[in-house]
Amino acid sequence: MTLSVTLEERDGWTALLVSGELDLVTSPTVREHVHAVVADGRRALVLDLSEVRFCDSSGIGVLVATRRLMRSCAGRLRLVLPAQGAPDGSHVNRVLAALGLRRLFDVYPDLLTAADESASPLSA
Repeated sequence: MTLSVTLEERDGWTALLVSGELDLVTSPTVREHVHAVVADGRRALVLDLSEVRFCDSSGIGVLVATRRLMRSCAGRLRLVLPAQGAPDGSHVNRVLAALGLRRLFDVYPDLLTAADESASPLSA
């Protein structure tokens, strides 16, 4: 399976909709898109990972690096992942939870909620 990244603007947030597999081969593509967004001066980023079907350690590395980058430029980062208990709970959510990294991210159930300034993140 390949990786697809689509950029979308929503209520002042830049959303990168990622689908496919996030692994050693494809994770540099996500990193490039994130860096392009930041280089354009955008500081409110949503990574919609709800369609990512597989994520290995290099994909997790990109997420952690993105968090670090957004914090270093006083930006904001939100992730979209289906809830762990949901029937379609995401692989990325399970991997982040297993590694103890889920608590580092503000996670939302869908893009609409993630772009809503009044919405609260899901609990870790």
